[in-house]
Amino acid sequence: MLAAAAVPPLPPLPRSCASWRRWIPSTPFSSRDGPGWRRGTSGGAVHPAMARPPILSVALPSDTGRVLSIQSHTVQGYVGNKSAVFPLQLLGFDVDPINSVQFSNHTGYPKFRGQVLNGNQLWDLIEGLEENELLHYTHLLTGYIGSVSFLNTVLQVVDKLRSVNPDLIYVCDPVLGDEGKLYVPQDLVSVYQEKVVPVASMLTPNQFEVELLTGLRITSEQDGLKACNTLHSAGPRKVIITSALIEDKLLLIGSYKRTEEQPPEQFKIEIPKIPAYFTKCIPASWAHLWASEHGRTLVSAWPTQTDKKRALCVSVWVWVHALELP
Repeated sequence: MLAAAAVPPLPPLPRSCASWRRWIPSTPFSSRDGPGWRRGTSGGAVHPAMARPPILSVALPSDTGRVLSIQSHTVQGYVGNKSAVFPLQLLGFDVDPINSVQFSNHTGYPKFRGQVLNGNQLWDLIEGLEENELLHYTHLLTGYIGSVSFLNTVLQVVDKLRSVNPDLIYVCDPVLGDEGKLYVPQDLVSVYQEKVVPVASMLTPNQFEVELLTGLRITSEQDGLKACNTLHSAGPRKVIITSALIEDKLLLIGSYKRTEEQPPEQFKIEIPKIPAYFTKCIPASWAHLWASEHGRTLVSAWPTQTDKKRALCVSVWVWVHALELP
């Protein structure tokens, strides 16, 4: 007969998640409720056989972290949550998506249909998570937001999450537009400048968006680095300009300011130009969240020529899954 294998004990619960034990209280209730009953936290009777089990995604979180991702969703195509959630899960993150919009296709097409989540509906979802003690996130990731009211609610969400976890990392993709064209109402720009940038841990604008946020014209690599420094002074320690067309070259420019005393670590990556439509959701969420969690610099987090296999795999992943053919 084979001996039964020993089952290793579960790791101790994180302090923030240990409150699920309240569902299995040990104080006897009243004998009139029958043997085995216990008093619940609200004063009612709870039987051990019906006690609520722990929520494993909270009680046993991933090694990398839990992400709340508030972004768009399209039925066809890969933008927003549809292009960010799965890659982050592959990297080991536990991702909870909230779709700011649900459209048939992205708005670059002649027509689209769908629904838009408003600020009250977003807050209702947050309250539902809070009521079940599910708001302990390590990261918040936001993308396309179509109204000032929704963006103001997102700012409330940032405050709420940081009241639970002061070390929350807020990665903001300020989706405003591209190639000189706004995708959102003009009044969102000032809200991003005055309210969002100061509370963000990391920003991932494109060339047009960083020009809107800083008021600086970017015509050279040095202009891009100067814009990153301007954003650093406003709040975020990490900035990546996901695409900047400079002297007929498409560049990704990154900057990481570890401390106020140290100069920022800055780098650039030349990106091959391909005549097609792309989304920056995958490279932004991949590099930034991985770098922030593992304590690595942005330079070492992004694949380089010293790791050709990984660079090739990530390049193929980004181009294949971000490609939007007409």
